[in-house]
Amino acid sequence: MINSSRRNRFLSNSEPVVADMPIRLSGIVRESIVDGPQLRFVVFVQGCPHKCPGCQNPDTHDINGGFLTSTAVIWKNILENPSVRGVTFSGGEPFIWAEELGEIARACKERGLSVMTYSGWTFEQLKKKAEKEPGVKKLLVYTDYLVDGPYIEEERNLELLFRGSSNQRLIDIHNYPNSDTVNVIDFFDDSGRAVYKNSK
Repeated sequence: MINSSRRNRFLSNSEPVVADMPIRLSGIVRESIVDGPQLRFVVFVQGCPHKCPGCQNPDTHDINGGFLTSTAVIWKNILENPSVRGVTFSGGEPFIWAEELGEIARACKERGLSVMTYSGWTFEQLKKKAEKEPGVKKLLVYTDYLVDGPYIEEERNLELLFRGSSNQRLIDIHNYPNSDTVNVIDFFDDSGRAVYKNSK
């Protein structure tokens, strides 16, 4: 039996509600066309364990840097722009804030917004982490597109779509955890639809 709060959430015409949790950010970009397909709201989290040499956002590495805000405030900011078609989580390392971002991602999907997440961990590593960390699984479940793997300066390639080095993949994971299929994205068409390079 579905409880009354869940029933009201699905029957109501109001916007999805997110749990109010503290989160530390390095910044936000309210409108971007370079951090994923179509017009996107971008959340840059603070803190990164990878500390890749040559990282374009070294100021995001210190977990104590940036500024403290909340998931509810971020969600309110996202809702202020009806032109936004998706939300991107970057950083920093989004998966150290997986529970918090997973909550925002859930609300995004309920509202029909696509979710793109960057990570210095590979998809395979994240799936392993998800076995023991519910927050990681939650964020993976609500992520449509993942850019995975560390930035490697020796493999820098400015011609790549939405990523910095050739080891990184831009993949469609919206079927996780029901399928292990990884669809590598070649590009997005004008409507924001992913066009795939291959599958494996």
